[in-house]
Amino acid sequence: MAKRMLIDATHAEETRVVVLSGNRLEHFDFESSIKKQLKGNIYLAKVTRVEPSLQAAFVDYGGNRHGFLSFSEIHPDYYQIPIADREALTAEDAASEEQDADAEATEAADQDGEAAADGEDNSESNGEDNGDDNGDDNGDDDEADSAAADFEEVGGDDVEETVVRRARPQRNYRIQEVIKRRQILLVQVVKEERGTKGAALTTYLSLAGRYCVLVPNTSRGGGISRKIANHEDRKRLRAIANELPVADGVGVILRTAGMERSKAEIKRDFTYLVKLWESI
Repeated sequence: MAKRMLIDATHAEETRVVVLSGNRLEHFDFESSIKKQLKGNIYLAKVTRVEPSLQAAFVDYGGNRHGFLSFSEIHPDYYQIPIADREALTAEDAASEEQDADAEATEAADQDGEAAADGEDNSESNGEDNGDDNGDDNGDDDEADSAAADFEEVGGDDVEETVVRRARPQRNYRIQEVIKRRQILLVQVVKEERGTKGAALTTYLSLAGRYCVLVPNTSRGGGISRKIANHEDRKRLRAIANELPVADGVGVILRTAGMERSKAEIKRDFTYLVKLWESI
């Protein structure tokens, strides 16, 4: 199906862009000269106040108002904790990562077995079911394909659904025990400023490219977007992901937009994101 990009720049103060697949709207975005968009931007910020009652911190990142940083959005690497606790946390992360890798390998093996079994069942049933049944089955298949396509179109954002939080230390710290005033953090805007409220921030960073999402400060946030349901597509993308030169402590997620792309295109996008992160 042909794709088109339409750009409306008739008004000097705003530019609007839509991407169409046939007659279906795939993407809409706009840029305003009046309001600067902050969501997704990364800043070097300083903690101005730690609020124990909210279990959050207010940070100066250069915006109109101080940003709000919830304790759950602070990466454990920023915790000012004893060395022994940090080593225990690192060991927990390594064990969790190994368990996740084993679980993914088991899931992939199970899917391969199910696909092989389905192939045998289909071969047997195709020999028995012919004639009028084929017309009915084809109609059902067309409806199922249409429903799957609709599901794919309205799915959520790849970035938000796949970022994985790291485990907390064995001891349940409170924010006032591990985060201090004037501490420097690297933060990303997840929600714009609204009304009298400042922007919502996180230290769990993610860089979204065309076909990949780079998660630079986690060893567990990697894999294939859950929106990709087709077994063969997941298997092919998993093989590509395993060949990417991913450094320790970095995760990469392959997005739905990369489902039809070649290994060279995906690797090129990944390399761009790595260079972008290094420059940051």
